Amino acid sequence: MLDAFSRAVINADSKTACIGGDELASLRSFISEGNKRLDAVNAVASNASCIVSDSVAGMICENQGLIQAGGNCYPNRRMAACLRDGEIILRYVTYALLAGDASVLEDRCLNGLKETYIALGVPLGSSARAVGIMKACAVAHINQTNSMYSGSSKYRKMETAQGDCSSLAAECASYFDRVIGGLS
Repeated sequence: MLDAFSRAVINADSKTACIGGDELASLRSFISEGNKRLDAVNAVASNASCIVSDSVAGMICENQGLIQAGGNCYPNRRMAACLRDGEIILRYVTYALLAGDASVLEDRCLNGLKETYIALGVPLGSSARAVGIMKACAVAHINQTNSMYSGSSKYRKMETAQGDCSSLAAECASYFDRVIGGLS
């Protein structure tokens, strides 16, 4: 896994040059936005079970055949496997968001995921749809636009640093898009 600092060192080393100019400005920006990045990761990670369960429920609402006999979320052990996989995918997206780099997502999560799902008979379209719903939920948590459960015990509103988090939300969305692309 590469973080922003390791990536800058490797890029400079490949050019046999010192870190400077644009790389230094990028690292300076990464550091100054550090609290927002941590808050974004915390908002997603603290609501992970809600995000995953809502995304799987949304996927099933759109395709009721998944929970009927012979469906890929029937019986309970398959549903549990679906929820587990969703949690794993979300965890690696949060790792990538924390590091500011998708290499951990690519190496540890997406490498062979499509082939494994095909071998197991997991419907890729449904899996991609669940990840798409996770993306919408996670972005809403980062931008604090998820008011559906406001005030209930299911929703955890996180205190975040002041400022615009749209770039972090877009970065997070791009990691989910990588997963969706990897399943397509």
